[in-house]
Amino acid sequence: MDLEDDQIIRLFFERSEAAVAELYRKYGGLCMSISCNILKNREDAGECVNDTLLAVWNAIPPEKPDMLSGYVCRIARNLSLKKYHSNTAQKRDGRYDVLLEEIADCLEGGGRVEDEILAKELAGELNEFLGTLKSRERVIFVLRYWYCFSAAEIAQRLHITQNSVRVSLYRTRERLKKYLKQKGLGTD
Repeated sequence: MDLEDDQIIRLFFERSEAAVAELYRKYGGLCMSISCNILKNREDAGECVNDTLLAVWNAIPPEKPDMLSGYVCRIARNLSLKKYHSNTAQKRDGRYDVLLEEIADCLEGGGRVEDEILAKELAGELNEFLGTLKSRERVIFVLRYWYCFSAAEIAQRLHITQNSVRVSLYRTRERLKKYLKQKGLGTD
């Protein structure tokens, strides 16, 4: 039986090694899925999951995340992206670059998105925008741009056609572009 998130966090604060085992039991599969979708390599994904567990161990305490699943997934995703960029630095592998290009048209091109203040503001606006979407549109968008699923994988999971996925993503990107432009964060 899985422990509740607050119980797992308490184990981290107690510095109990059981915390890592419980975290892996509860979220290891989800982290592996995220890493595999980004890296397309189970061995590299496994490394990222292990690195995620270590990163959480090193961060809690002092961190005390409100939502453990999101916290852990964000770490797994960031480590996987870092590994992806490391793996593809010499040879260009466009899988993830395609995702970035799809969404880049919605973002401001003149400034540096890496700037922490702009990134936080953009993240807040993106979350607000996602709240305006219908459930299905939001799921499709998140599966594509957070979990890095292909249109075919999304279609299979949601029992819809690939064309429906592509159309939904296109329309959502267009709405996002308009939304961010109204907020002063989008492209001209």
